[in-house]
Amino acid sequence: MSKAQETVLEINLKSVEQNYKYLKSKLQENTRFMGVVKAYAYGSESLKISQKLIALGADYLAVAYTNEGVILREAGIKVPILVLHAQEVSFKTIIEKCLEPNLYSERILKGFIATAEKLGQKNYPVHLKFNTGLNRLGFNETDIPNIIKILSKTDAIKVTSIFSHLAASEDLNERKFTENQISKFNSIAKKIDLGLNYIPFKHLANTSGILNYPEAHFDMVRSGIGINGFGNSLAEDQNFKPVSTLKTSISQIHHLEPNESVGYNMAFTSNKKMITATLPIGHADGIGRIYGNGKGIVSVNGKMAPIVGNTCMDMIMIDITDINCNEGDEVIIFGNKPTANEFAENAGTISYELITGISQRVKRLIIES
Repeated sequence: MSKAQETVLEINLKSVEQNYKYLKSKLQENTRFMGVVKAYAYGSESLKISQKLIALGADYLAVAYTNEGVILREAGIKVPILVLHAQEVSFKTIIEKCLEPNLYSERILKGFIATAEKLGQKNYPVHLKFNTGLNRLGFNETDIPNIIKILSKTDAIKVTSIFSHLAASEDLNERKFTENQISKFNSIAKKIDLGLNYIPFKHLANTSGILNYPEAHFDMVRSGIGINGFGNSLAEDQNFKPVSTLKTSISQIHHLEPNESVGYNMAFTSNKKMITATLPIGHADGIGRIYGNGKGIVSVNGKMAPIVGNTCMDMIMIDITDINCNEGDEVIIFGNKPTANEFAENAGTISYELITGISQRVKRLIIES
């Protein structure tokens, strides 16, 4: 029986390598790869993951917000970094840190041009995002003539790429919708190429796009959740290796009599003699209240134990009545078994929300092999 001394998120860089190589095996030799490392690399550790991806040959990195890119630049990351949700307040910083903004509306396009001109830039690399059906961020196809007109009046910026984002590439029941998005993007790409006196590269496919739609690979693909070991389907998950394993340990064991309650608000009451274990992890660490009362199930010495009662800020309690274990024994919240998918789905949510929500107070432990 293994012992754990503290709550820790183990991050296995060998798994990153395995996942990267599997995704690359789906691509043409010259197709570029963008590693999406936003939100602390999906809740893990953005710098170490970024460094590993670069060592493996990734061409680009992507973050959601400017400050995420600044952290990487100040840590010595040199490769191009796309800021997916560039905002006016950060335009000056983007240029100062040599980050590359996604420009997704006329306001953002004109605003960035003004900043670039003020700072004396010429051909500063930018990316244009187009909306092909997700209806979140992006220009519409009908905006292209105006975009070309605006770009023709400045040499402060140059369009490095155009891109869009697939809304349901993991859901093969929505294949028609995805194929329509791909068709729209092809139409946009042709018009942009005709309007500019140069040809920017194109990217559309996310992780599920890489796996399910080879016709959408274009010049580059993007992957975040795939790098972290999830293929968005039971079949594809077998080809990936989870990067992160969340571990903790048993702080104390309690022997309950029938009709004793556990935790806040008496959310659980025993109907028989039972044994519970208290773990030093709670909703302040990212294990939210939705996982309480049996919806979250963890692994203790290879056996599954449900959470009982409400999740507390710093603790959860689990039912270990039929499990041979002791105080100090290691507990797996998620990893290989249960996986983050399994842990999240039991509570009606998704692995993305679970893994990106792991608090920064949880120690990260980098494993090289």
